[in-house]
Amino acid sequence: MVASNPLFSGWSIKKFNATVVNDVWPEVSFFTLVAAMVALVTKLTPHSLAISNALLTVLGTVLGLVISFRTSTAYERYQEGRKMWTNITIASRNIAQIIWIHVPFERVDKDKKTMTTVESVIEKKSMVNLVQAFSVSVKNLGCTTKVQGLLVQIGTFALIYVLPRDLYPLICFLPRYANPEGPATPADMLPLWQASEDDAYPLHTAVLPTSQHSLSDSHDASFSSTGKEGNSSSKLRRAKTFDPEAALADVQAHRPLRPARSPPDAGFLDYFPVFRIFAWMFSTCSRRLRRKAHKKRKGPLAESNVPLEITIYLSAYLAHLLRQGWLTPALATGLMNNIASLQDTMTNLDRIGSTPLPFAYQAHLRMSLWLYLFFLPFQVVGSFGYLTIPGTAFAAFLLLGFLEIGQEIENPFGYDENDLDLDAFCLGIQRELHEITAHTTPDPTQFIFSAWNQPLAPADRRSAEELTANLSEGYRHADHADSEPGMMSIRRVMLKNWRDVDRITRQ
Repeated sequence: MVASNPLFSGWSIKKFNATVVNDVWPEVSFFTLVAAMVALVTKLTPHSLAISNALLTVLGTVLGLVISFRTSTAYERYQEGRKMWTNITIASRNIAQIIWIHVPFERVDKDKKTMTTVESVIEKKSMVNLVQAFSVSVKNLGCTTKVQGLLVQIGTFALIYVLPRDLYPLICFLPRYANPEGPATPADMLPLWQASEDDAYPLHTAVLPTSQHSLSDSHDASFSSTGKEGNSSSKLRRAKTFDPEAALADVQAHRPLRPARSPPDAGFLDYFPVFRIFAWMFSTCSRRLRRKAHKKRKGPLAESNVPLEITIYLSAYLAHLLRQGWLTPALATGLMNNIASLQDTMTNLDRIGSTPLPFAYQAHLRMSLWLYLFFLPFQVVGSFGYLTIPGTAFAAFLLLGFLEIGQEIENPFGYDENDLDLDAFCLGIQRELHEITAHTTPDPTQFIFSAWNQPLAPADRRSAEELTANLSEGYRHADHADSEPGMMSIRRVMLKNWRDVDRITRQ
């Protein structure tokens, strides 16, 4: 397979933003100006700024190795993040198959209560939806490492936990309270709902789910008035005709919801990062002013680990199946191992996203590179002359680019152009789970012995229906009258199949 060259496969603004040119051009311009100054002073004036280049080779080699190690370490984290999402896909698929296929549809519990097929389908499909909700919750939890939006301030004090629109329809049926009668005190409320069931959005004002109101349209205004995100009033749209929210349940929430996908808009500072120093100074001053104005005003902060709570519900469902005797120990072990795999993967993803490279290492490496590039023109101007200017620019672009790439891919969970496409992973899991639940698990005898099945092809192209109908005539060996009808002839056919397939596939 010949891979296409990304430089010649068509350029766009999105591809340009995926490069590190926007991040390194101010530094490259600065060191290029230094090189121009050194070259012009040395060539046009009697003063020579050239110094010995004895340390150029040694320091360049060491610095190159350190930058290479930095980039390789970041890429390992990028690859590990991709492997973790592969584990989520595999575990989700296995859990859905065990629940949908191996848990019986017609069941009688220990209290002699019979569960109908419709009730069983509703129960199992709801649990499969929870499996889908796990990947969506992990995606949103990972994206918040770079994009703020889960916690939104209401008024002066209250902070509420804002769920995304692609997650709420999958988990809105879970119990909101620690007991069916409701919470005796606010401390009895489950963590998932504790931060949002406050005075601003009481549960008793909630509107029941309806098919006449869209989840996306009903609370755009409410979230726009409370949230701080730039894309809060827009739906998730990866293309003009693509709306993943249309594939979810139509539930009207009693609280504001944030968009399923809310990447930050590219602003002026993204294209001109040299001016970020002024933004930093302004934000620092304004932050200190806010601290003085609201020094004693701190609102309640309630966090919720949604993926962990989903695995708790899945484990409770497994315990329920075991208590009723509806799942064999071997399948229960497989289901438990896959739930544990989801928990391990969630922990590893959190480790990748919350463990950046130590600041001392990053700062020392960047300062060492700056010093090397600053003194580079002084060391090569005696040999290169005016070529020092483009040579320094190329060296700065090369070294600073690799350093910036390492920082770019260090945390692959977000909305940067080079980050992993977590939305695509979640949508792939959603498609697979719906495909699993689309099968009705019929009896194998209903589809195996049919006229459409030719199990012994290419040596024998008769259908399974013809083979079973002519069993006494075509597949009984004369020398083995006591053997099972047809076995000797079938063995010869299978041997011929192997020879024919081996010959055909090697041509």
